[in-house]
Amino acid sequence: MLSVRDAEATILNAIKPLNNQQDIEFVDLLMANNRILATPVTASLDFPHWDNSAMDGYAVRFADVQQARTDKPIILEVVEEIPAGYQPQVIIKPGQAARIFTGAVMPAGADTVVMQEKTHREENRVFIFAASQPQEFVRRKGDFYQAGKELLPAGIGLTASEIAVLAAAGREQVCVFRRPRVAIFSSGNELVMPEEMLKPGQIVDSNQYALATLVRELGAEVLLLGIVKDDPTALKEIIDYAIANSDIVLSTGGVSVGDYDYIDQILVSLGAKVHFSSVQMRPGKPLTFATFPNSLYFGLPGNPVSALVTCWRFVQPTIKKLAGLAKGWEGKFLKVKSSSELQSNGKMETYIHGKLHLVNGVYQFHKAQGNDSSGNLINLTQTNALAILPVGTTLISPQELVLVLSLRD
Repeated sequence: MLSVRDAEATILNAIKPLNNQQDIEFVDLLMANNRILATPVTASLDFPHWDNSAMDGYAVRFADVQQARTDKPIILEVVEEIPAGYQPQVIIKPGQAARIFTGAVMPAGADTVVMQEKTHREENRVFIFAASQPQEFVRRKGDFYQAGKELLPAGIGLTASEIAVLAAAGREQVCVFRRPRVAIFSSGNELVMPEEMLKPGQIVDSNQYALATLVRELGAEVLLLGIVKDDPTALKEIIDYAIANSDIVLSTGGVSVGDYDYIDQILVSLGAKVHFSSVQMRPGKPLTFATFPNSLYFGLPGNPVSALVTCWRFVQPTIKKLAGLAKGWEGKFLKVKSSSELQSNGKMETYIHGKLHLVNGVYQFHKAQGNDSSGNLINLTQTNALAILPVGTTLISPQELVLVLSLRD
């Protein structure tokens, strides 16, 4: 039985991220949200594209206005008005100014903008009541970015801000990694689909729905393979199909030590390298991780809470790293105060689900109410964090610090 840390290291070391030559596709910019950039992006334009004003006011020569005071204003002749999108036609000479608006191109000859609140206009004259600093409120060409340099690095997730930059750089399409493909199935004679009438001893399979939702939230494609009975032949057939058609396989159930738990022996028969089949954690001890030449296999526990906890802890960073994300796939761990008493037997690294809340500007962890059995799916609703009690820790008292895994970026 591996420690959580060793299990995590084993998994992450086995991941071969998508290839930036073969595993790529071009998508329209508006379809690129939450995709992973596969190649660095450069632009042929400087940002800003030209010297421009950062303020509504007057474009002037600093030498003309540096002595301006409230009781002794400098009076300049207004020779042009420059709105945004207009190309200036006049060179500003000594004693002259141009009315200018935010974002408009600076006229030749001017080097400074005086904000309009420090001026007074009378026909074609403007009174300057306060001296600006040299080049104040002027955004110089190339101040933010110089053409030809790297604009965005490969391996980052594309969100609104990155897509805005790409649009400003004139990109209509962007090169991204393809989405990882994740096959999901549940095993167990007792499982039925939600639309089926329950018979005594049967359980609705919620795991497929939970895992498929989480996988899609992570930007991967889902291949749903349904429910497979506890039959070695049927299981071998579905596993063989899954590993041939996906980057990652997630199965739930069939990985403990019961008479109907066939998954591990089937994996070996198909040529897998089984790295481990149990982890020193609660919930989630019966967890199998195996590798094939082109696929990773996670045999998750059948209990719904255990399945989700192990998926959050191990599968989530796996998908992010495999998808080509250069960093940030490790998980977001925080030290926060617990508002609840947290208990463990100390023998396992224990994960307790609950919620992170901001209280007076400081995060606190609140344990979910009710029974925390690994089969109590109802208690899992609204969970956004897992408190982690390490091996040997049996109690975290209220207001003590606890390490938590945040489940929301």
